[in-house]
Amino acid sequence: YVQRALYLEESLPSMAYLYVISVSEGILQGDRYRIDIALKNNARVHVTTTGATKLYSMERNYATQIVNISLDDGCYLEYVPDQIIPYAHSRFYQKTSFKVHTNSTLVYSEMVVPGRVAHGESFDYDVCDLKTLARNQNDELTFVDIARLIPEGGVLKTLGILGEYDVFGTIYIVTSKKYLEQLKSAVNSAREKFPNVSAGVTTLPHDSGLLIRVMGNRADEIKTFNYEVVAIVRKLVLNASFSGVRKS
Repeated sequence: YVQRALYLEESLPSMAYLYVISVSEGILQGDRYRIDIALKNNARVHVTTTGATKLYSMERNYATQIVNISLDDGCYLEYVPDQIIPYAHSRFYQKTSFKVHTNSTLVYSEMVVPGRVAHGESFDYDVCDLKTLARNQNDELTFVDIARLIPEGGVLKTLGILGEYDVFGTIYIVTSKKYLEQLKSAVNSAREKFPNVSAGVTTLPHDSGLLIRVMGNRADEIKTFNYEVVAIVRKLVLNASFSGVRKS
């Protein structure tokens, strides 16, 4: 269910806030979800969820989610959902496809926590597979990124993967080449405000944007870092402030 658009920003009255509300408790085995978002006519939109995405235990089969995002010339989208919580023995595959005009901007984030830690579950899921592909307005492939999390045998906690961290996140900033150096510098400076968050910034192929890998031990700290990145991008691209997201 998608709530009716709200307009919450005094500094940017045209920015629509859309809340995706799940009508179920979570994602079950055999579930097949699909989300399509298309922006036209210089639209400005912030999309979020009202809670975490819970992946329930699966005795057989698996669950999938397909996300298709398309931005025409001059559009701007922030897609910042809450975290994914994979329960023990869950199996989840997500494929996200971007089609972003070179004169538009997309900020997209995703975050995976280790599980229901309060219930004694930590890295007990089977697999969480996240694949992202991006194309420009000419349908030319600009980048592919895959994060395949398989915690069996404790491999995710080894040096070079998650190491000492429990929470894994990614932020994609797909935007015009002219913003890249300023954005990279601003994000690198912002990292100093978050001593408990480890983040690395890299330029995507074909100068199509930036990729930020984020790790930490608390979802709320990474979420705050994500909002800091959103604020940086919005200020540079739209010259507007970001007041945060209201979810209560």
